[in-house]
Amino acid sequence: MRKYLFFLLTLLMIKTVAQNKQILYNFAELPQASLLNPAIKTNYKFHIGIPLLSGISTDIRSTGFNLTDVFAKDNRSINDKIALVLNQLKVEDIGVLNLQVEVLSGGFRINDKMYFSFGFYQEIDAFGNIPVDFFTLMTEGNEPYLNKNFSASQFNYKADALGVLHAGISNEVNDKFSFGARLKIYSSALNMESTNNTGTFNTVEGSNNLLTHYFDTINLTARTSGLVDAETNEYIDDEGAYIGNTFFGSNMGIGIDFGITYKFSPQLEFSASILDVGFINHTKNVKNTKVEGNFTFEGVDFLFNSDNSANFWDEIKNQFKRDLPTTENQDSYISWRPTKMNAALKYSFGERKSRICYDNRPKDFYTDALGVQLYSTFRLSQSQIALTGFYEKVLTKNIQTKFTYTLDKFSSANIGAGLSARMGDFNVYAMLDNILSYRNLSSANHVSLQLGFNLIFN
Repeated sequence: MRKYLFFLLTLLMIKTVAQNKQILYNFAELPQASLLNPAIKTNYKFHIGIPLLSGISTDIRSTGFNLTDVFAKDNRSINDKIALVLNQLKVEDIGVLNLQVEVLSGGFRINDKMYFSFGFYQEIDAFGNIPVDFFTLMTEGNEPYLNKNFSASQFNYKADALGVLHAGISNEVNDKFSFGARLKIYSSALNMESTNNTGTFNTVEGSNNLLTHYFDTINLTARTSGLVDAETNEYIDDEGAYIGNTFFGSNMGIGIDFGITYKFSPQLEFSASILDVGFINHTKNVKNTKVEGNFTFEGVDFLFNSDNSANFWDEIKNQFKRDLPTTENQDSYISWRPTKMNAALKYSFGERKSRICYDNRPKDFYTDALGVQLYSTFRLSQSQIALTGFYEKVLTKNIQTKFTYTLDKFSSANIGAGLSARMGDFNVYAMLDNILSYRNLSSANHVSLQLGFNLIFN
């Protein structure tokens, strides 16, 4: 059962990366919306996020399987269920995890045109292909798969835990056009990545032995920082060290966000943003591992000889070291952040109302809006694209709602909803994506939730 347990744990870790917050994008003038478009217009004097509670979000996605496939109560054995999952999985299947907690946030108006915002958040972001061939070898072995090539290229993943200190400014040039930018300082606590791997493993009937194993053009590379102590070569298991390294640790980086908003008319608005154009330079507690070479293995002749106490396992290990060597180093490296892009077109209609803004002037707005948003990100040589249709409704001057329908590779029936409410200066918001999946979370391929509390002063 150990190999099946390993299989399940790995699936759960992958299941539990990209981050599409389509409900929050340009929603209800929330301060957190400026993290998705720095050009968003604000109509308040300043805001303060409730520490650790102003922005909490989780985004968990997978394709090709869900928990019900393995744990459903039926008459099948777990071995049969796992085998069926393996047969269903494809090389293109992926797993995504993004968790984000806003530790501090705030902002204030510089003048009638410009608003300055700042904050610090911690993030866990992971993305990976599901290595189908590896799981098959772990659970079933290679004997049932003679003459099959198991590919090393399926090892394709990246995981980050980091802190992000940021400051941004939005500038309303005129009634039609505004733009904004945000500078980010990244502090990485953990990075693990392995990409661009090549090579195959193949087993055939042997001539000198029962089976012959071929490792052809193997080129496997794994890079980590923050995971292994450079002095002791032991894994770092201190949770406090990881949290501490999100606050200006040794592995630092820089990035920028940029956004625009343009009104073709009082009712028709276009907005776009590009986020996390940046990198992290990993220099401390780095461990890089590389396996490269060709190797043909026909086994070892286990001949008993009382006068020769040879250690056959050491002989096998030495063969692998000689013909398929593993090298390690502590060279620094650069990892790029997954850049995200948003674009949206919104048409406002319905009853026209006014609200008093920060400068005591009334501002007109419409109670309803319809629109479409396109989201894209590119990571590990793969692009993720999502198309969202949305409807916004202002119920009262203090309560706004937004409803979305999103099409992407994770779901074709993703309905989301968001609510923002103010009680005096106190603001609370909540957003739930893929609502239909909450009837049975174990069958869901995508779960996303956002929640926060702010103080907003007009």
